[in-house]
Amino acid sequence: MGSNGNNRKLLSPEREDLILAALGDGVRTIAELAGALQVSEATVRRDLHSLENRGAVQRVHGGAIRVGGDDEKREPLFHEKTTLRAAEKERIAEAALALIEDGDSIYLDGGSTVLALARKLGSRRNLTVVTNSLMAAAELMESRHRLILLGGEFRPLSRTLVGPLTTPIGEALHIGKAFFGTIGFTAAGVSTTDPGEAFTKKLILGRAGMSVLLADSGKFGRASLVNAGTLDDFRFVVTDSGIPPEFMKILKKHNIEIIQA
Repeated sequence: MGSNGNNRKLLSPEREDLILAALGDGVRTIAELAGALQVSEATVRRDLHSLENRGAVQRVHGGAIRVGGDDEKREPLFHEKTTLRAAEKERIAEAALALIEDGDSIYLDGGSTVLALARKLGSRRNLTVVTNSLMAAAELMESRHRLILLGGEFRPLSRTLVGPLTTPIGEALHIGKAFFGTIGFTAAGVSTTDPGEAFTKKLILGRAGMSVLLADSGKFGRASLVNAGTLDDFRFVVTDSGIPPEFMKILKKHNIEIIQA
């Protein structure tokens, strides 16, 4: 597991995904994890230290155990996000695609739901796509769309480019339609765990003619560390049929159009 079919060494976020998968619901020794990933025990120790700092694992003598249960405020790793509510995310992405027309200039935020949208853009023509997501960029790098990367500091957990360094490119752009993901969504707006990511979301919200939030119903009522935009910043919310009725009322009060996939 230490490399892919092209003998490329795995990035630390990829190794961490594999470590969490290998831990499952039990304890694994450092030697077992090193053998499973085909990396050194020193590399596993560094990755476990990173995972422990984020509350994803607990170190025990000679190994580690995955932390679960009530750890709701931990931001999931990207691999975990793609497996959560996957069917709902696909439907949300398909509904969001209907808002995009040939020739549009669009922005794609980070997140697994927005990535699902990126994978559907082959049915559109002559788009200009701006993104801070390396995952979305990888999906689109061989497409015929014009692709612009926002730049900035790399955030491994979300695989995005974020923070004040995104300002020079972000401020130079006028984006027709921007599509955002989120970790938390309450009456106060959207929120994330990282100040740099929140900075970039707010930057693009100020540069977009129309902003669209893609959020499955599991995001409603959850607040994360840093506010990344208010309800008034969004024109559409694309979600699934599980949206709580009280949120329907709140969104309509803010003149937000709700699209249920």
